[in-house]
Amino acid sequence: MGDMVKVVFTPSGQRGTFPVGTPVLSAARELGVDIDSVCGGRGICGRCQIQCAEGTFPKFQITSCAKSLTPLCAAEIAYGKRKAPLGKGRRLSCHTSLLDDVVIDVPLESQVHKQVVRKSVEYRDIRLDPSIRFYYVQVPSLDEANPRGDLQLLMDALCDEWHLKDLVFHYKVLSTLQAKLSMQERGVTVAVYKHQRIIDLWSGLREEAYGVAVDLGSTTVAAHLCELFSGEVIATATMMNPQIQFGEDLMSRVSYAMMHPHGSAELTSVIREALNSLFVRVADEAKIVVEDILEVSVVSNPVMHHILLGISPVALGVAPFTLTTDESVNLLANDLGLSINSGGYIYILPCIAGHVGADTAGMLLSEASHEQDQMTLLVDIGTNAEIVLGNEQRLIACSSPTGPAFEGAQISCGQRAAVGAIERVRIDLDTLEPSFKVIGSGVWSDEDGFSNSLSNLGVTGICGSGIIEVIAEMYLAGIISEDGVIEGSLCSKTKRILRQGRTWSYLLYESTTSESRILITQNDVREIQLAKAALYAGVKLLMARMKVKNVDRVRLAGAFGSQIDVKRAMVLGLIPDCSLDSISSVGNAAGTGARIALLDQGARDIIERVVKTVDKLETAIEPMFQSYFVDALAFPNKTDSFPHLFSVLNRPKKRSGSPNGGDSGRARRRRRNRNL
Repeated sequence: MGDMVKVVFTPSGQRGTFPVGTPVLSAARELGVDIDSVCGGRGICGRCQIQCAEGTFPKFQITSCAKSLTPLCAAEIAYGKRKAPLGKGRRLSCHTSLLDDVVIDVPLESQVHKQVVRKSVEYRDIRLDPSIRFYYVQVPSLDEANPRGDLQLLMDALCDEWHLKDLVFHYKVLSTLQAKLSMQERGVTVAVYKHQRIIDLWSGLREEAYGVAVDLGSTTVAAHLCELFSGEVIATATMMNPQIQFGEDLMSRVSYAMMHPHGSAELTSVIREALNSLFVRVADEAKIVVEDILEVSVVSNPVMHHILLGISPVALGVAPFTLTTDESVNLLANDLGLSINSGGYIYILPCIAGHVGADTAGMLLSEASHEQDQMTLLVDIGTNAEIVLGNEQRLIACSSPTGPAFEGAQISCGQRAAVGAIERVRIDLDTLEPSFKVIGSGVWSDEDGFSNSLSNLGVTGICGSGIIEVIAEMYLAGIISEDGVIEGSLCSKTKRILRQGRTWSYLLYESTTSESRILITQNDVREIQLAKAALYAGVKLLMARMKVKNVDRVRLAGAFGSQIDVKRAMVLGLIPDCSLDSISSVGNAAGTGARIALLDQGARDIIERVVKTVDKLETAIEPMFQSYFVDALAFPNKTDSFPHLFSVLNRPKKRSGSPNGGDSGRARRRRRNRNL
């Protein structure tokens, strides 16, 4: 054994030569190897665990074994007794020194910038690099020969042990510092924001930090409590946006702000109170206190963005729909009246245009469209539909005013997706009899046990996914025409076609024990036509601007987008024709984007750059929007033929659209596979 030994770290492959007796953690830091540590090498946090690789490594010209490192020491044994024994072959790198040439493996959980999988359908990793880091130091006592204040002694310790210089601090550090130094042998854990600002400190070693990712929608608000160093979602809470009392859609709320002297302030106060209540709920679920939440990230549409920031949204209600700022916002959360840690921060992702907000930026960050070579369409379906088309070469975005019909509003028996709501529908092509599934019951309505499964539920209405399916099924069964007219002549064939004044309705469900029934009315069909036509017209505008006739992939985002049947969405003409295999739901992509921004400060730089390259399109002032909209009122479309769709489904025969139109005359199968 010589005076110098060679060490290779995997999986990074970084290597170097060091004197015998060099601590492994010191060697790693000198080489820039990604090993985590909070306690500063004291052997108490356990985050710097490594494993000695055993065997011969010709590539590195090293034979590595456990004897290449110093034996297990008292500090490692004490750690095992205090927390959990080290796994087989595991060592604390801060208390393990080099004796001979060695290959050291750094496990994923010991890496500072570890990756966590955000979903299982299409693997996309989140790189963990939170803007807040913890540092443990022991602050020396006052030296009478060189008297200094405790704050200065703390700053010196952070500089000496962690190389943190020129730090500033939140005011509360001054008022609590000495009390916290009086315990735990003057050892404290310091929370530092972006290597620049001390935001809080605690006596002793503290290892868990919390942040909240918020998806601030016009209808629903969701908060996800995350542990910043592991990326784990600890708790989630959602609520209806209480601003609905001022208007169901965004423009109604903008109008409220216009018409009432203090309207904008009211809207701001209500949403901030809602966020604070969500913070309490997730903290309670995780058994922590709200003060433990150190950072919040937010995605939202532009109107909600401005209202949260206390900015009047009035300018967003009229052309040219001017944003106060389209850049990201980074503030002390308390400046917005948010009751997290008083030193904590809020990060709001950048907006793209007057009607394309930070929620779309979050969706782009989640789906990494700027890295795709295929022409990809991203659609987040809500009260406003955010749409992005493009690939690594170019991205174009717009927003389309679909209204709340897809979420159950303005539908006669519509409701939110809750227990008792019809969510799936199939209609027999011969008898025109429906079968359906209800949230809370796993049984179809024509299967044994359905009634028993509803004993404590009841059928209370129909939610968005059910509305999509029932109207698509009505079209495929010939109950409604291409133009969306319910065929009254079918009343001679089935009792489910009912007259309502001058129009007709379809009876989807009628209780045998009460007067409760669920009808799909002509007006319901019209509401869905208007909503889907607005969405499709926005898509067509983007395709025309991009000069493409087809898309390679379609990604449906949002809580609603993740629930709908993609085939029936295409039957309605909600999305453009393409191979059904290329369409998928990606869940709450905007919320995932908020989580990525919370956990990886590098992702913030990425999305801030990307949004500046996105071309913006305002549907409200585009001359072709109305033409595309009119064509899209038909099922699935008046001019687009949808060859992919009708290669797997039979296209219904075109009808006159009159209430007295006849039957299609085609023989129909009695029962279809519900998976079709």
